Amino acid sequence: MRWVIGVLGVGLLGWGVVELVPVVFDSPLSLGGWLLGGPVLHDALLAPLVAVGGVVVSRVLPPRWRAPVGAGLVVSGVLVVLSIPYLWRTFSGPVTPGLHDRPYLAGLLIALAVVWTTVVITGLVRRENTPATP
Repeated sequence: MRWVIGVLGVGLLGWGVVELVPVVFDSPLSLGGWLLGGPVLHDALLAPLVAVGGVVVSRVLPPRWRAPVGAGLVVSGVLVVLSIPYLWRTFSGPVTPGLHDRPYLAGLLIALAVVWTTVVITGLVRRENTPATP
């Protein structure tokens, strides 16, 4: 079974190379920006921001709020990152009718409201996890 997965992986890798070669010759600068932009953005902005947020959450919030707020921050970050291509379409091609004519900002705000309402309810319902005194 392992060799079947390996063969499929090599085939998909080959297909990726076939699709990538025309892009390299058409616009190598754009391809370089696409391949390098994500890791640089992650290492320079996203990772330090998440680390500082984690330190702030662990130092400032009481113990019963740490897990819900941490989970809310993670889910909010994922929602925002997934919505960026739909909210910021500066360099995209023509819009496909019926596909991109939705209110994505309103959907993002509603999803974030649901997440943070859940965080608040969870934080209010949770009990302090303090060890019992003998």
